[in-house]
Amino acid sequence: MQKLPVEFYLRDDVVRIAKELLGKVLVSQWNGERTVGRIVETEAYAGESDKASHASKGRTTRTSVMFGEGGTAYVYLCYGIHQMFNIVTSTEGDPHAILIRGVEPMEGIDVMLKRTGKKRADHTLTRGPGNVGKAFGFHTSQSGFSLLDDELFLADDGFQLPVGSVGVSVRIGVDYAGEDALRPYRFFLKGNPFVSGKIK
Repeated sequence: MQKLPVEFYLRDDVVRIAKELLGKVLVSQWNGERTVGRIVETEAYAGESDKASHASKGRTTRTSVMFGEGGTAYVYLCYGIHQMFNIVTSTEGDPHAILIRGVEPMEGIDVMLKRTGKKRADHTLTRGPGNVGKAFGFHTSQSGFSLLDDELFLADDGFQLPVGSVGVSVRIGVDYAGEDALRPYRFFLKGNPFVSGKIK
């Protein structure tokens, strides 16, 4: 398993990166608790011009991380409950980010169950960004953390996506963004039970 290099994140094509993240491995190691899973659903957010992006309102205390150099985590609180994990990409001043919406567990399922309060490891464990946040132990205090350290990183374990397995759709829950809500910026592995939402 090879940790993704910083060059992977510094490219300016956030849509391409969001698609390439499918099949990659997410690893968190907080306080000796290791959780690992394969990314099966992502959403791209393309900077200040994208009305669905937090960056569309400019640099704020919350979004300042998005305006930094790629290869860091952007974690925000949704509905006062869910810790949403995003990956910052591109170069400083170009606030691209990718929301991780679905992950298939690989290691540390006992830890994920404890964090989520679930009784059994079914597909709801890490289906949807809120569950991903809980299962992997994300918190807004980790916003800005490097994805190149040992505590948190993404890796390539050689997994190959089957031909024709990648689905594409509009993003979920961004109707407020007008025409930008229709951008085909959501990517997922077809038929994977850890993919959230309804396919349009």
